[in-house]
Amino acid sequence: MNYLKNILSTIKVANACFIPKRNMLKCSINHILNKKIMDRYLRLPMPCNKVLATYVWIDGSGIHLRNKDRILSCTPYTAEAAPNWAFDGSSTGQASTDNSDTVLKPAAVFRDPFRMEPHVLVLCDVYRGDGKADASNHRKFCNDLCEFHRAEEPWFGLEQEYTMLDVDGWGLGWPKGGGFPAVKYEFSYCGIGAKYVAGRDIIECHTRSCLYAGCDFEGTNAEVMHACWEFQIGTTIGIKAPDDMWMARYLMTRVAEDYGVDITFHPKPMGPKHPGVGMHHNFSTKTMRSDGGYKFIEQCVKKLEKSHMRHMKQYSVDEQGNRMRLSGKFETAPFEQFSWGVANRKSSIRIQRSVKAKGKGFFEDRRPAGDCDPYLVCGLLMETCLGPAGGGGGKKCK
Repeated sequence: MNYLKNILSTIKVANACFIPKRNMLKCSINHILNKKIMDRYLRLPMPCNKVLATYVWIDGSGIHLRNKDRILSCTPYTAEAAPNWAFDGSSTGQASTDNSDTVLKPAAVFRDPFRMEPHVLVLCDVYRGDGKADASNHRKFCNDLCEFHRAEEPWFGLEQEYTMLDVDGWGLGWPKGGGFPAVKYEFSYCGIGAKYVAGRDIIECHTRSCLYAGCDFEGTNAEVMHACWEFQIGTTIGIKAPDDMWMARYLMTRVAEDYGVDITFHPKPMGPKHPGVGMHHNFSTKTMRSDGGYKFIEQCVKKLEKSHMRHMKQYSVDEQGNRMRLSGKFETAPFEQFSWGVANRKSSIRIQRSVKAKGKGFFEDRRPAGDCDPYLVCGLLMETCLGPAGGGGGKKCK
């Protein structure tokens, strides 16, 4: 660096700006740690009556996940077989210090791709000390609606977009010092080549981890913005879709941790001049999928239009971020204007051309942000289209 400064000083270059060289992930301690050392300990034989269960839950932020490990005497293959576990909710934004006891109630069990069988990941609901669901627990709301409308067999297909960041908070593979990728975005979507995509190794590891864990993982692709990717969960029936999505989010964050990469689901991480990050929700019911179901789809769209702003306030943990994303640009509809159309990616609700041609199928809600809670969004779609749990427009299954 001093050598370059001397040269530039000699030839009298004015207003020269020196940007120190930074190697990718240089400052990430997770990337620096020698995994070969850890491998020695991973090969140690485990007692046959000891199983590691990693309890995973959503914290008070509504988007970040926490985990802690518990040693069990046998593998819990169902949520009912896994014990409840108390934790300090005051450290996760879910309780006050003077009343901090909160409870993790297992909701779904997955195979652990990091430790492998017989070890497991346990996705949990959070309940307060008084037995009531925590404010961050929207799974109960969603599951109650799934059970109430079971006869309609609600199906969900979820498309999670996300952005990879270096540990300095700047886009993975983006020029350092605040620079932007010198590529045209149309070449990054489903792109190949180091110039157009970044982080493919993480994608491969995440895909295999989700499939091993037991998620209904359906695919992945590079997105329009450099270092932005997408994966899909479903089509899956009922509560399993948002369960799998939350576990897939956890697995993505854990895999990226090994590479020293940060994952953000923020709806507009790189500002207004770059594409945003969403989670499109594809939704259908038995009536929609049956002959003549297109008419019911149109009825549901009209109900969604009436509830538009109520939904928009709950389609992201950061409403202002979603407002920035839904600008009418980059294949989005304006935040406050509801619209729908066939094959129209600039509408709030998109219906595939094949659905209209067949007269039955599903619709896609393109409004939810990348950081939305799929429990909440799936629940709102069922509640609006089918009616609330307990009555008022819904038909209870027997």
